Amino acid sequence: MKIFNKAIIIATTVGAVLSTSATAEVTEASSEKHAKAATQYRQAVFQLVRSNMGPLGGMAKGALPFDESVMQTNAVRLEQLADMMGDYLAVDTRKFDVETGAKDEIWENFSDVEKKVMALKTAAQGLQAAVEAGDESAYRGAIGKIGASCKSCHDDYKKD
Repeated sequence: MKIFNKAIIIATTVGAVLSTSATAEVTEASSEKHAKAATQYRQAVFQLVRSNMGPLGGMAKGALPFDESVMQTNAVRLEQLADMMGDYLAVDTRKFDVETGAKDEIWENFSDVEKKVMALKTAAQGLQAAVEAGDESAYRGAIGKIGASCKSCHDDYKKD
């Protein structure tokens, strides 16, 4: 029975890893309505990222005291938002007249975008680990890694 349970656990773990490591495929928006909706959803995800990064940035700069509860909650949210980003970024809206801050390169170099999104996810997990360990000396650096992952993508794929 123990061997059977171990096999179930291994199969479940492998399935979870494969499902979270699947890459999104770039697809063209099928209509102007689709392009506008995709852009709206993409921007909504980034608004949520910004709302979760704000307090973290304030803590990293010393403008706000470290609050482990806020750091943990916001890091979990950022990890979840990173999981969604690939889906929302994968819709190529260039054929339609939509207001977007995305450079064309985002769809031309999508595998790089996915790496940057994964860096955000990993950085968010790093902050969670620092908070769980109670390692106050690591908080600022862990938040900095999240910010650096955001900046990396903005530098390459966001219009000024």
